Amino acid sequence: MLIELEIRDFAIIDRLSLQLQPGLNVLTGETGAGKSIIIDALGAVLGDRTSSDVVRTGASRATVDATFDISQAGRKSDLALAMEELGIEPEEGTVILSREIAAAGRNGARINGRAVTATALQRLGRLLVDIHGQSEHLSLLRPEQHLILLDQYAGTTKMREEFAGLVNRIRSLRSQIEMIDRGARDRAQRVDLLEFQIGEIAGAELRSGEEDELLNERRVLSSAERLATDAAAVFALLSGGDDDESVPAIQAARKSSHLLEGLASIDETLEGLASRLNEQVFLLEDLAAEIRAYRDNIEADPLRLELVEERLDLLQKLKRKYGESIDDVIIYGTQAQKELDSLTGGEGGVGALRSRLDALEEVAGSAAQRLSKSRSDAATRMARDIEQAIADLDMGRASVELRVSQRDDANGLALGPGRGPVAFDATGVDQIEFLLAPNLGEALKPLAKIASGGEMSRMMLAIKSILSDADATPTLVFDEIDTGVGGRSGKVVGEKLWDLTRAHQVIVITHLSQIAAYGDAHFQISKRDKSGHTVSSIHAIAGQERIEELAEMLSGKPPTPTSRRNAEELLERIEIWKRDQLGAIAPTG
Repeated sequence: MLIELEIRDFAIIDRLSLQLQPGLNVLTGETGAGKSIIIDALGAVLGDRTSSDVVRTGASRATVDATFDISQAGRKSDLALAMEELGIEPEEGTVILSREIAAAGRNGARINGRAVTATALQRLGRLLVDIHGQSEHLSLLRPEQHLILLDQYAGTTKMREEFAGLVNRIRSLRSQIEMIDRGARDRAQRVDLLEFQIGEIAGAELRSGEEDELLNERRVLSSAERLATDAAAVFALLSGGDDDESVPAIQAARKSSHLLEGLASIDETLEGLASRLNEQVFLLEDLAAEIRAYRDNIEADPLRLELVEERLDLLQKLKRKYGESIDDVIIYGTQAQKELDSLTGGEGGVGALRSRLDALEEVAGSAAQRLSKSRSDAATRMARDIEQAIADLDMGRASVELRVSQRDDANGLALGPGRGPVAFDATGVDQIEFLLAPNLGEALKPLAKIASGGEMSRMMLAIKSILSDADATPTLVFDEIDTGVGGRSGKVVGEKLWDLTRAHQVIVITHLSQIAAYGDAHFQISKRDKSGHTVSSIHAIAGQERIEELAEMLSGKPPTPTSRRNAEELLERIEIWKRDQLGAIAPTG
């Protein structure tokens, strides 16, 4: 449900905040006051295309924010699933759509403060609000909407979802077969390449961590002479050497240990120091022995160094071709082996895949035939119900047909004996078209070609009235639905609109008091001069203020005492009618 709409610097609106209510929300006001501009702004925040022309003169940008209460949306609803796919989390059961239109520069779109594309905004917006009327946002003109409406009426949405699952499996199998059938030459070339790569990697007998070990060994081999010389020098300093005139460290330590032991025999407090020094003598002797062994083992090995260099060069070449590290190269080899196995073996080969595809397409063809039959049967009933609803709305004796057809396609599904294959997608094999003859005796023509904005809006009202329970869109908007409607027909239109509030929030712009009086919330739109510019404003009205507005709608300005009494009587009669309707559907004890 739309709970708040904030508009800033949009057309003649400088700043407007509209707090909407559940039920039927009515917007009224003089022509040119900005009623349809509000709907245009709502369309913009729902993702409609818009231009910089809507930015108010003197402003740098126009912004629109729409706050929706989605706490009643189920976890598995289309809305919840769309938000999950977009990565949007509701905030305390609400979602805020925002649109920014710049006078110059880039526009912006946000959902709950997160930057998104206008396409994402439109995708979510269509699940929240359906606008019908004079604007471009006429869902009845979208061919895909015809199928959605028919499935809602026929109760075939579940059948369509199951068929979509079959289609996904068919597409997967066809893709696998297409890959296999792409051409023997392409497959052979790929197999040759994979075999070469796998052989090259396997022949290297790679080992994780090997490169670090080789790098260290190369450093040692490259510095063998220095290592031997410096190790000998260290040993000489510890144990003494032929040319070393200084006292070796071990000899000095031994002498110091003997002296300290003599002192400890006199002063017992030195025994601990003497013991520690003696331990250090042993440690130095062990250290000298290890250094001597290291010195004796160090030798230059040019052949080994050459082998290490060659091995490191091979590892570098493999890394340049297959990955940034030796571990990456090993992983690439494993993945290449898996791909090779799939190209040279696989589950039963292409023949088994084709057999599975034939069986699946037969199942899908039968499912499509059942779905199409259910739709065709429902299309006849729905057309009659729409004709009755149109008659109730005083739109004349119109004729309606929901034409269900299929398109031949050699790559499609066979629906039965004697039927050629027909095109299909995730929705089924059917193409749905609304045909309308507005008056008795006229030929049926596509709805989009003959219906005016007002007729389209009332046509959608008729459809929505028979689909109210099945339609999941929480908010319905009807703009200028009273075009061509008189006061007598306005009563019927008002009743139809209010009936929709059993399952939806409804917003309607109207010039007819007979429709406006059915509103559960009434908003008056007006315009005034401000700092040399015309600006539009809106506020909620009730009580005497609402009576004055309805009276003006009945007889013009200024309202007469008679028009005020008529307005009061109109409100009283409708309130009684509403109570009767609510009583008729109230649960019994």
